[in-house]
Order: sequence, then C-alpha cells, then structure tokens
Amino acid sequence: MSQRPLGERLALLTDLYQLTMAACYFDQGMREEATFSLFIRKYPAARSYFVAAGLAEALEYLETLRFASEDLAYLKSTGLFQAPFLDYLEGLRFTGAVRALPEGSIFFTDEPILEVSAPILEAQLAETFIINAVSFQSLIATKASRSTVAAQGRPLVDFSLRRTHGSDAGLKVARATYLAGFSGTSNVLAGKLYDIPIFGTMAHSYITSFPKEIDAFRAFVRNFPDHTTLLIDTYDNISGARNAAAVAKEMEARGERLGSVRLDSGDMTAISKEVRRILDDNGLDYVRILASGGFDEHKIARALADGARINAFAVGTKIGVSADAPYFNIAYKLVRYAGRPVMKLSAGKATLVDQKQVFRTFGDQGKMQGDIIALRDEAGPAGVPLLEPVMADGRLTRPRPTLSACRDYFQDQFARLPEAHKALKDPVPYPVTLSPGLEALQSRVIRELRQRELGEN
Repeated sequence: MSQRPLGERLALLTDLYQLTMAACYFDQGMREEATFSLFIRKYPAARSYFVAAGLAEALEYLETLRFASEDLAYLKSTGLFQAPFLDYLEGLRFTGAVRALPEGSIFFTDEPILEVSAPILEAQLAETFIINAVSFQSLIATKASRSTVAAQGRPLVDFSLRRTHGSDAGLKVARATYLAGFSGTSNVLAGKLYDIPIFGTMAHSYITSFPKEIDAFRAFVRNFPDHTTLLIDTYDNISGARNAAAVAKEMEARGERLGSVRLDSGDMTAISKEVRRILDDNGLDYVRILASGGFDEHKIARALADGARINAFAVGTKIGVSADAPYFNIAYKLVRYAGRPVMKLSAGKATLVDQKQVFRTFGDQGKMQGDIIALRDEAGPAGVPLLEPVMADGRLTRPRPTLSACRDYFQDQFARLPEAHKALKDPVPYPVTLSPGLEALQSRVIRELRQRELGEN
C-alpha cells in the first residue's frame, strides 16, 4: 500500500461538483468561515441508534489534504478550471476546526456526528470524503453491535472479506466490527494494519483435496496443533463430527487439544445439538462449536432462541454489506456562513441551523435517559456535552485514540444504552429534543427565509 499521506493520495476522491463549487467560491472571493454539520436523517428499519466510526480516517484525510502535481495536471486537462484556481489548489491545506463525537459513541437521528468549521472552500471540499468515511464505517459498526446483542456474549468473528464491495471495504469492515465488539477478523491485512486478532479455519477445497476427510484433519492438526478448528460439513456434519472426535482423541494422546469444530451448512440448531452430543460422549466437552454460513443478528437470534448449541459465530456476507440496511440517509449540510445561521427548507429534508452541541442526560444506574440538541454556546441545557474539539487550525488537538481505546469506549457507552433501544425488532425510540434556544433560532430563520425566498408575509 502507498506510503503517501491519505489526503495527498485521495485529493481527487471527490465529486466533481465539490471542485466546481470551490472554483466559484474562489472566483467570488468567498473566504469567510463556514460550518458544515454531518448527521443522519432517518433510522433504517428496526434500528433506533447508531455507532459512530470512521472519524480517524476523516481526520487523517483533512490533516494531510494536498493536491499533487499530477492531480492538478489532470484537472487542467479537463478544460473546466482556470489557472488561478489551480494555482490556489496547489497550495491548499485544510486550516479549519472539527468537533466530533468520539469513535464508539452511541448517537441518534439529527444529532451532529461532527461539525467542520473552516473557510467555505476548504469545508466544502471535505464533504464527499467525510461522508464516505464516516457513513460506511458507522453503518457496519451499528450492524455489528446488533450482532453482539443477538449473540448474548458469545464471540463473533468477521469472515466477510471475500464478499465485501472491494478490498478497501473489507479493511473497513474488519475495523468497524472490531470496534463494535467482534473478537477479531479473518482479514490478515486488517490484523496487521489495525492490530486486530486474526482467526481462520479451512476451506472445503482443503478437505476434498485429500483422499479422506480424516486424513485432511490429521494433516492440519499436525501442522497447527494449537487452537485448531476443523470444518466438518464437507460431506456430512455428523460423520464429520465423528472424524473430528477421533482426531481430537488422537491429539489428547499427544498432550494436545482440539479447539473447535465448524458448522457451515444445514439446520444449525439441530446439527449443533447432535454434534455437541457426539463431542460430549467422547469426553470432548472442551471442544467448542463455531457456526458460519449466512449469519447476522437475525439468524443468530433465531438459532439461539431455538436452542442451538453454538459457542461462537463467524459472520460474513451479511455483515460485510449490511445486507438488511445497506446505506444511511446521511448528510453534510451548511449550517452557518459568514456569521449567520443558514438552513435548507426542502420538504422532508430541512436542516437544523447553526453550530451545535449535544447534551446527554443519564438516569438510574448511569443509563442514558435522553439527548438535547442545542446551540453550541447555549447556556442552560443539562447533561454531558458529547461533541469534542478534535482539530484546530488544521491540526489534531490530541493524539488519535487507538482502535482498542475506541472499542473500550464503545463497550462502556453501549452498556449505558437501555436494552429497550437495542431490541432487534420494534425497538423503543430514544428521546431526542431540541433546546429552547435552538428551537427559537430555527423558527426565526424559517420565517426569514420564507419572507425573503418565497415572498410570504
């Protein structure tokens, strides 16, 4: 992978209209400070909270944003941009500030995930990358957290790489699932880059390449005697379980122990019960059962409700693409420019004006009770402020937390979210209200816009 800074490598990873708007701002001499707010408008089906992820990548992009000579040469070749604007881009650096929710935070609709304040040209150029980085990782982290709820404390491992939408997505899925409580990933590069524990078993091709299934098992445990997982469904789960039990007894004679067997097809509930009986009848109660094959929070919950004897789950395709909710209705909107609050009035897409803060209140035993979206400098709202300054003058205000620290923060915050809001079906909506100051300013700006733009009295 390239060692060039992220923002230098990906300066052109943007929508064309960001650059054409920037060229207009430049031509008009618009240099005043703008604040853009990133938020999610609606919940996907059966969800009532989100998990914030992807901030580290967004901040790295902003801190290292540069237009390389080859980028500028390409933009010149399009014939769209004048030389003075391209000269300006050559020296462009992000000089603004960012306030954001820490990664691992629990948040809700309409609440700012982050706010960017910078000269409008800089803040506008950041839009596409910030949405891309934060939306996808928050999407996956949210679904992963739901899987941890369904698993009821059982370990979960990300097995999604082969079916994610590209290699970059595969890395981000591994990171986001680990942040949200998974035990590790099959993705070796993600393990290296993010210091995530890596796990793996074997493929059916490995089994079928040997004359007999038991020969494949014996060869594998000879090479990997510690923490081995044997895939037992290539021909038949039950005969595979008996072969695994025989190999496990051979391992015992050598002073070794088989770690797990893996189910990958069939009626997981019924098969897991029979496999558990075979293992236990052979004195192998310590051998765990891992299940893979189309699992996500819904299938995990059904299997355990039916009494499946499964100790851990490998979660692949459906987590890697967030199959039941593959996108968020996320937006990055201008809320303040040149000292005045601004908003969008579009039907169903109206935005909350001005720079904001979110205050969270807690009830009994430290459980989350409700949030208040307020003006950033508004006096009066009770609760804990959630948005923190993370960048000023284009530089980080503190070292980026490690992924492990973000994971710990998530665990603490998720434990504070009442169970009713975590339900996989028909969750209770979490209460989010607007402060008096924000409501009053919102109403005033709406009136002014209707008078000025729509001619209303």
